[in-house]
Amino acid sequence: MALAKQLFDRIRSRRTQLGLAIRVTVAATAAYALATALHLLLPLWAVLTSLIVTQMSVGRSLKATRDYLLGTIGGAIYGGAIAILIPYSSEAGLLGLLVLSVAPLAFIAAINPSLSAATVTAVIVLLVPTMHHSDPMASAIDRVSEVGVGAVTGLLVSFLVLPSRAVRQIRASAAGLLELIADAFTELLAGLTRGRDNDALHRIQDGIGTAMVGLNAIGAEAERERAARLSGGPDTGPLLRTVLRLRHDVVMIGRATVVPLPIEVQTRLAAPLTEVSTAIAHFLRLAAAAMRQGAGAPPIHPVHVALQHYAEAVAAVRQDGLIRGHSGDTAERFFAIGFSLEQMHQNLCDLDRVVGEWSEAAAGKSVRVAE
Repeated sequence: MALAKQLFDRIRSRRTQLGLAIRVTVAATAAYALATALHLLLPLWAVLTSLIVTQMSVGRSLKATRDYLLGTIGGAIYGGAIAILIPYSSEAGLLGLLVLSVAPLAFIAAINPSLSAATVTAVIVLLVPTMHHSDPMASAIDRVSEVGVGAVTGLLVSFLVLPSRAVRQIRASAAGLLELIADAFTELLAGLTRGRDNDALHRIQDGIGTAMVGLNAIGAEAERERAARLSGGPDTGPLLRTVLRLRHDVVMIGRATVVPLPIEVQTRLAAPLTEVSTAIAHFLRLAAAAMRQGAGAPPIHPVHVALQHYAEAVAAVRQDGLIRGHSGDTAERFFAIGFSLEQMHQNLCDLDRVVGEWSEAAAGKSVRVAE
């Protein structure tokens, strides 16, 4: 029983990936059946196209379908025109046409990767007639038909079979990124009094960078869905900008905390720094949970209080002259920490507002579903 529950929980945690596997399977099967029923020359291309355009989210499927269709149509027109307008009667002539077909389209694809299908299509349109003894025009029409069937099938499956919206995915992605930022922030502030584990910090920072790239990609997909009126929800821009600024705050704090503070300053600031670290990390993790669950924004008041206590402790340190007599680099880092924390405070207030907006949107959607 426990093993079954563990297996169920593991599968449930991968439900997005499982949904994609089911959609891809359905799309490939449906594309082959439809291509066979329509007596297309090469059902293989319909199946391959359906695999290409069936993506993790509806927004990504829309982009893949658009790019692949545009590339295919462009490549079919160009390859067919080359084959029709420049006749050949030898292998050398065919080789010359192949160069003339591939070179320009490969150059265009290098500039605009979304048109990479054009090169493949032009080659197929040019070479398939030599194998099946058909004319280039028929080859171009067959290729566009096969790709069209696969693209439409894959897109319909993306809409109808366990559809996955990027708007939902962005919640989980943003939540994971906020948790990584909380871990990095805790490690950085701890380094002011005990030194820091640079290996652990590098792992966290690398994870933040990778997660940020993924979040931006999902954000673009979510905006594509919103533009096509396929999903609602708040504008993703404020969320992406706020999370990016928080990442920059962590980078700034990292530069200011390369080495621990002087011992006498550590003693005075240890307690307020611990309070700041606990309050901000806790707020970030609660915000992450709120993003995942669509719950209300967590209380930010403890962050205000902790930073106020830190500001008072810094003022006392300056008044007592504990920074005097130390190197300019030490003084610069001391003030940079305060500036970075103040910037982070402002961005956490923005995060509080953004999480509230996403929570309100989720609550509104739940109400509409219930009605």
